[in-house]
Amino acid sequence: MSANYKRVLLKLSGESLAAGQGHGIDSDRLNQYAAQIAEIVKNNIQVAIVIGGGNIFRGLQGASKGFDRVKGDQMGMLATVINSLALSSALNAIGQPATVFTAINMFPIGEHYSKWRAIEAMDQGKVAIIAGGTGNPFFTTDTGSALRGIEVEADVMLKGTRVDGIYTADPEKDPTATRFDKITYDEVYNRGLKVMDLTATALCKENHLPIIVFNMDTPGNLSKLLIKKENIGTLVY
Repeated sequence: MSANYKRVLLKLSGESLAAGQGHGIDSDRLNQYAAQIAEIVKNNIQVAIVIGGGNIFRGLQGASKGFDRVKGDQMGMLATVINSLALSSALNAIGQPATVFTAINMFPIGEHYSKWRAIEAMDQGKVAIIAGGTGNPFFTTDTGSALRGIEVEADVMLKGTRVDGIYTADPEKDPTATRFDKITYDEVYNRGLKVMDLTATALCKENHLPIIVFNMDTPGNLSKLLIKKENIGTLVY
């Protein structure tokens, strides 16, 4: 797993941003993320980021409460923009330039996303934060991450979660669950493991984008993975 990754797509979950609060944005967690991201950029690794919006609003939950599914998903997309603005603000505050790109034109809140503008920003040492999912309903931010990772030609997609990899079962519910060091896309699918939704997994498989699932909530894990090249998390290939 100790490959030399020059450009990464980091997928962060909205729920993780809420930390112990359960909803909203925890400023300590936000600043901790920003510090970890700034550290790897200083080590000449280019970073694009996609953040979920589950700490603010989830389209599917809205649909279950009677919201129109398309409107619910659009609300979820806006939630990802709020999280992206918060992270860009935290990064800029510690001297790490970041640009927010949005899948739907929302100038001046963010720059309208294009692959070439995002790559140009990373080439200039900025973090490219890509918000708004795919811009379409019925797609998760996991699928948005896979799509953007492929588009910006990332070497790997890093899925930051609150668990330290992929297990045979949910480690929070099953104490006998064991962690995989690495696993194929097909095995993830055949075992029915809840790593990402099927669309995202299929996109990564078809375009040969490896995924590493790791615990982003442990400070220092990002640099252990990318700079020290420690074997943490699970590689999906």
